[in-house]
Amino acid sequence: MSRIAQIFRYPVKGLSPEAMTAALLTPGRCIPLDRAFALAHGSTQFDTAKPKFLPKTKFLMLARNERLAALRSRYLDDTKELVIEREGKQVARGRLDLPVGRQMIEQFFAAYMGDEVRGSPKLLRARDHTFSDVPRHCLSLINISSLRELERVMKLPLDPLRFRANLYFDTGMPWQEFDWCGKEFKIGEVVVRGLSPIERCAATNVNLETAARDANIPLHLQRAFGHGDMGIYIDVVAGGTIKPGDTVTPP
Repeated sequence: MSRIAQIFRYPVKGLSPEAMTAALLTPGRCIPLDRAFALAHGSTQFDTAKPKFLPKTKFLMLARNERLAALRSRYLDDTKELVIEREGKQVARGRLDLPVGRQMIEQFFAAYMGDEVRGSPKLLRARDHTFSDVPRHCLSLINISSLRELERVMKLPLDPLRFRANLYFDTGMPWQEFDWCGKEFKIGEVVVRGLSPIERCAATNVNLETAARDANIPLHLQRAFGHGDMGIYIDVVAGGTIKPGDTVTPP
């Protein structure tokens, strides 16, 4: 029997994960506040009144901007503030529901990212929109057994957070989760449906402690297993609250 070990949200695309003690899931939606904000290049065109999916190249992201990993961010729900720290010291803070607060965050990233950002960065949010890597509002799930299999062939320990998943669990059987795509299963009392494997990109090559690219995970996946996937996307069918320790019941 496998259980959910950890639950994470990522309030700002490309910035720090935040562990959750529980998450209320709604059919057809992602984890609340997951990728709710994004730092767009100044050249990115985005209509907050009529939001549409944009590819991740339109935003600051770990796949191209590994310097983001040197920062630690926290979103404070009560005050709607984003706090940015570097080497344990606060370097920026702003209320994201106020223009002046967003401007403070934007100015920090303009200075910090330098030539890596095209134009002046824009902190974006749109109602009921998620800046996910895929158009669909869904969750990502990682089977730690699959990750251990990758560690075995790479002969290298890998931080599971490199894969920026929402849910981590362990079936004890590598790649078992791929068989769940197209099928319904349960997490606690919540019903979800497996959608598709997650093809991995260069973001996973970034060491989250050193902000250096110290591995080529997509290449090793392809060479060792004949695919570049780790984890699956899932869709919420029947909602409810999940928490660490909840049982994952396979289809």
